[in-house]
Amino acid sequence: MILRMKKRCPWCLSDPIYVAYHDEEWGRPEHDDRRLFEKLILDGAQAGLSWITILKRREGYRRAFDHFDPEKIVRYDKKKITALMKDPGIIRNRLKIEAAIGNAKAYLALKKELGSFDRYLWSFTGGKTLRQPRGTMGDLPTTSPEAEAMSRDLKKRGFRFVGPTICYAFMQAIGMVDDHIDDCFRSKKRKRN
Repeated sequence: MILRMKKRCPWCLSDPIYVAYHDEEWGRPEHDDRRLFEKLILDGAQAGLSWITILKRREGYRRAFDHFDPEKIVRYDKKKITALMKDPGIIRNRLKIEAAIGNAKAYLALKKELGSFDRYLWSFTGGKTLRQPRGTMGDLPTTSPEAEAMSRDLKKRGFRFVGPTICYAFMQAIGMVDDHIDDCFRSKKRKRN
């Protein structure tokens, strides 16, 4: 009997952690406010690094940042920042750590104003997943008009490490954009055929 391997997006084939992330998370619509906040912070932490670097430290981030509880994060003081700077389970970059704290404040202000981080984020795509044909990895953009609009508005609200490229990667991660290549078993286009 010949076993057929599932076709996947080529970016995930270098590591079993990547494969699991691709198969179980990447591109699946996420609507839980706390999980959305976590993913935004992790995508910001990725700036200048590969996603696998962050993915391998995700549990370290969850532990270090109180499971991304924004109510706790906003109370982090200099002592906590010093402890985070010594934590080998995360990327020890002061700007990124301070941005996570500031982003928790901005997140809480946004939720107070609008009630839902989920509704706010998904408003940039009209509440739906955007899908364009993606025949190869070369067809994947690094930003979009929606990501640029999200970036501008997040920055206006006080968020940091939320440039258009980070916002686009975030949108891919949370399923606002389906960028699985067409022959990937997770591609919505493939499932329609």
